[in-house]
Amino acid sequence: MHEQPPNSDLDIKQFDPSLYNEDLAPLKPQARTWGAFEIFNVWSNDIQSLFGYTLAASLFLTYGLNGWAVMAAIILAGVIVMYLVNLTGKPSVKYGIPFPVMVRASMGVRGANLPAMLRAIVGIFWYGVQTYFASTAVALLITAFIGAGSGMTFLGLSGVAWVSFVIVWLFQIAIFWQGIERIKHFLNLAGPLVYVVMVVLMGIVWYQAGDELLPAIGTIFSGSGEQNMGAVGAFLAIVGTMVAYFAAVVINFGDFTRFVKTERQMKLGNLLGLPLNVAFFSFIALIITAGTLVLFGEALTNPADIVERVDSLPLTIIAALTFFAATVGINLVANFIPPAYDLANLFPSKISFKVGGLITAVIAFFVGAFWISFISQIGIPGFVNALGAIVAPFYGIIVVDYYLIKRQQLDIQALFSSKPGSTYYYTNGWNTRALIAFGGAALFSLSTVLVPALSSLGGYGWLIGAGLGGAFYFGLMRQFKAAPTFTQQKAS
Repeated sequence: MHEQPPNSDLDIKQFDPSLYNEDLAPLKPQARTWGAFEIFNVWSNDIQSLFGYTLAASLFLTYGLNGWAVMAAIILAGVIVMYLVNLTGKPSVKYGIPFPVMVRASMGVRGANLPAMLRAIVGIFWYGVQTYFASTAVALLITAFIGAGSGMTFLGLSGVAWVSFVIVWLFQIAIFWQGIERIKHFLNLAGPLVYVVMVVLMGIVWYQAGDELLPAIGTIFSGSGEQNMGAVGAFLAIVGTMVAYFAAVVINFGDFTRFVKTERQMKLGNLLGLPLNVAFFSFIALIITAGTLVLFGEALTNPADIVERVDSLPLTIIAALTFFAATVGINLVANFIPPAYDLANLFPSKISFKVGGLITAVIAFFVGAFWISFISQIGIPGFVNALGAIVAPFYGIIVVDYYLIKRQQLDIQALFSSKPGSTYYYTNGWNTRALIAFGGAALFSLSTVLVPALSSLGGYGWLIGAGLGGAFYFGLMRQFKAAPTFTQQKAS
């Protein structure tokens, strides 16, 4: 285990105010309170959302692949993501810095604003969308008690839907405003709660399906559906789809690991939270899906549809609260915290972590409010997916830079300096070689979204884009021999 850096020895007075505020500053070891359990719950909340369950359940049905192969593909994806986040999380464990500060080492102290801004746009958009979806769980609960109302709508939302949306929006701000510790407590509560409810639901379905459950599982595991891309292609598509699902958190995982006490705790949390967690949650989804095949005559992959078919008030209440907690959890993890840091990085002297979160929430309010009536109708999700594909090369650049170019040694003082000639100043604060590598790789990853002939690569275009970004960056940095020697700060 490495020794933590002596962040207390840094000369904060020498930090450039345009690059520094207290939220972006290196976190001292004594201020870190997260362990493996907190990291496990980051992934639990990421996986156990409405969309996460539907995705896991549908993978057993969509590709016509043998169920054991589907399970293997899902577990393999968990292992891959675990490896990816171990790489991006380690620098922030070591130095206590968030993603937008860490990326300054490769992109330059000013160039880091580019990946931070692109990541912020993606996060803000999906934060608004997920806020709307979380509000549907609250609306389900309200409707169960008072009915659906008059039926009048505004911007496609009923009165109950509007009330639910505002409640969720304010609830998320309230949690965020109380700081990262309150967010940690919510994640630690929501993750296990969702698991308990899902296990109970699995037990109920298993009991009601009785002896017919195992034959139904056998039907799903037979892989009797059509395989338009062949068994190998289907297997790779499932792996790619699951990796892409986690991609939003993979790049900026340092935003969370900066709070972790040790690298060992991070790795243990990733092991429990990714391959093992994904495997168990997928097993739960499989059992429940097979049970719906027995009970309702068709395989249902949307939990809301299952609750509606059962038509039980107690189940509706429990399910609504569970769906709400799960969706808010993933929203905080994937779509709220990252943009808050990213926006703070743009103007550190004016925007704090909390102010960045408030800006995120305000913009996202309009995204969620206009989702039904406008945004979902004009193809903007495709635009945001394209931005997500563009961000992929930054992963490769960050990892190659830290491990192969910088040799896991960063000059923390220089990360907050914009003096010409300083370590990460490069050319006017921008590393032009990193920009070239990013541009070349982004052309490919973006093509998997926009070019029909490459649509088959869409599932794993993110991985290829990240790989190309790293390869191009390594080649350019080696060719120009431009990487200076970095010295790790030593304890006094």
